[in-house]
Amino acid sequence: MTALLAIAACATAFAQAAPGGAPRFVVVLDAAHGGDDPGARLGSQAEKAYTLALSVRLRSLLTARGFSVVTTRESDATVDPDHRAEIANHANAQACLSLHAAESGSGVHLFISSLAPVAGTHFVPWKTAQARWIPRSLSLAGMLNSALSHANMAVTLGRTTMPAIDSMSCPAVAVEVAPERLSDGQGSASFDDPEYQTRVAEALAAALVQWRSEERGERQP
Repeated sequence: MTALLAIAACATAFAQAAPGGAPRFVVVLDAAHGGDDPGARLGSQAEKAYTLALSVRLRSLLTARGFSVVTTRESDATVDPDHRAEIANHANAQACLSLHAAESGSGVHLFISSLAPVAGTHFVPWKTAQARWIPRSLSLAGMLNSALSHANMAVTLGRTTMPAIDSMSCPAVAVEVAPERLSDGQGSASFDDPEYQTRVAEALAAALVQWRSEERGERQP
């Protein structure tokens, strides 16, 4: 319990408020893995290090654009799926991106929960809270797809079971970054390529700016 409270305090400390009294638009960045869960091996680094670096880079881009950003971790800490969902739900987020990486495939893979959608009037248990938000999560994934495609990145979309996202009561998408295949077919961009990292982060930020402009004024489910 003490460890969970410490993580929650850390996450709260890194929530960035919108400047100038503007209405808060909260985005949760969930850097997957961490602590005793290294994730996949990505060449010379573990997935947990890559996702944390991407979260930090994206947080900087979003706060500069007036978003309130909440992160599930800011260090190499173990955070279980339930607590990741608790952080997002407590933040009353308008969007959550769960950040992952993989050496398989190419470009960026977008996943939403495989839960079947339910109407907003039905009671939804904690483990399936995302079911009420499937339509909004699909819309968010579509916006991310458009921005990444505009940045000339290959994008694939899918649905899968994700314990953390399945318990989130907000639009939520898992973003899995894979190596970028070079246009000449000779090899791929490395995970350590700063230009590739920047393009991914900037495309995600651009999508969230567009999401904010369209989400404001829309009613929640």
